[in-house]
Amino acid sequence: MISIVLHEPEIPFNTGAIGRTCVATGSALHLIQPLGFVLSDKYLKRAGMDYWPKLNKTLYVDYEDFLAKHPEIAYGGEDADPARPHLWFATTKGHRVYSDVHFGPDDYIMFGKESAGIPEEILREHEKTCIRIPMWGDIRSLNLSNSVAIVLYEALRQNGFLDLSRKGELHHTRWV
Repeated sequence: MISIVLHEPEIPFNTGAIGRTCVATGSALHLIQPLGFVLSDKYLKRAGMDYWPKLNKTLYVDYEDFLAKHPEIAYGGEDADPARPHLWFATTKGHRVYSDVHFGPDDYIMFGKESAGIPEEILREHEKTCIRIPMWGDIRSLNLSNSVAIVLYEALRQNGFLDLSRKGELHHTRWV
């Protein structure tokens, strides 16, 4: 299962929408504190709709707590042990485009808080695993929930969409 990691998210609506995307894709959501909201926030629940209770989520005190609880993660990008899950850092500062790396089926993809992204102290230690979404002009960044969806679905695509259903059904009628 691919995991999404949010480092100190600030906006409840974004986290709720990301949680809903995680439920829809069978992905886990890892939340690194401090959060800019409480988990009972009505906007978080509204964006997550009735999916929030179905979400596979884990809360961490800080980044060090996350690392300590995931010794299985390999560092060094594609040069690291291919049998272990990798941790990718989505940042506008990355050298590589997200679609140019190979995501494994158990990889972790971290995104930073809306106002500042992932701290540069963390990024500096992991230059090879920093990835970015290309953007035109002087745009600073995309919305966090949109960024997660873009990168997550590329990771899923690369892995044959894992166990996701590819067949769509109509709600009230049948396809001809």
